[in-house]
Amino acid sequence: MRADRLLALVLFLQSRGKVTAAQVAAELEVSLATARRDLEALSSAGVPVYVQPGRGGGWQLIGGARTNLTGLSSNEASALFWMPGTAGLSDPATRVATRKLIRALPESLREEAETLATAIHYDHTTWGEAHKGDDASQAGDASTTNVDYLSTLRSALIAHEDIRMNYVRGNGEQGTKAVRPLGLVAKAGTWYLVARPATGPDEPRTYRVDRIVDISSTVEISSGGVPTSAEFDLIGYWSKHVKDVEALRSSVTATIRAPKWALPILTNHFGSYLSVISSEGEFTVAEVRANLVIALAEQLAGWGRQIEVLEPPELRRELARIGAELSSLYSDG
Repeated sequence: MRADRLLALVLFLQSRGKVTAAQVAAELEVSLATARRDLEALSSAGVPVYVQPGRGGGWQLIGGARTNLTGLSSNEASALFWMPGTAGLSDPATRVATRKLIRALPESLREEAETLATAIHYDHTTWGEAHKGDDASQAGDASTTNVDYLSTLRSALIAHEDIRMNYVRGNGEQGTKAVRPLGLVAKAGTWYLVARPATGPDEPRTYRVDRIVDISSTVEISSGGVPTSAEFDLIGYWSKHVKDVEALRSSVTATIRAPKWALPILTNHFGSYLSVISSEGEFTVAEVRANLVIALAEQLAGWGRQIEVLEPPELRRELARIGAELSSLYSDG
């Protein structure tokens, strides 16, 4: 849910007392399905709104028409700013609305709201997909992560506290790390923690939250001047991190010749790792990229004779090796 629509919906509920999804759709100029999703998102996030089913029913804020934003509890305010994340303040179209929403909160909750509005980021592109901008309506896509860990990490962000965590690296090694959380990012269904070492000025690092196997209670660790999340540019860091990862994932380049009918399929598979060089007649010459020669070979081998690799020679040799292995394995069939 975009921050401006979120604010408009809360204020509409406040002013009307009880509303139907159809009335919300008409007021916000969205579809009926979108209106229902927005109302359900508010309810599931902990905002004090409930639905009365049946004839004469509808949605309303607990407390009636006199409920206002200053009556929200800390948990309810957190729920509001957890959903839009950085999109609320980074998008010129929603920045003013988000600032108004923050100012409407009691002073005791404003710092927490500011933190959540700058330290929770949603990136809805998959790896290898061109960036399409933020859309906070998809908040919560990364639902497979342990919600208890997310809650603990969010609390540490708000309190600017350090944590100890047991973390499993990609190679299976496990170790204990003391870190200062700087932000949480949900990218295409996976949550990532951005944090600095708690005891030194080292550069931030990114950790997959689903590889955290245990988090100690937030602990007092001498930060040694480690900046807090409020002083950290999460969007800038994440943009650079994605570029660095994408560069590693596309360090091997190959030129292929494929029939035009296969281009949509290849584009869907390779995403931004494919670019068209030329197109003549029934065939297209394109460039595809991956992190390893063998990775490209494995992705292209299934196409058989449909796709010809023009270069590099080592990829052609790897495909020949795969073909020879398959031929040897199945030659007696």
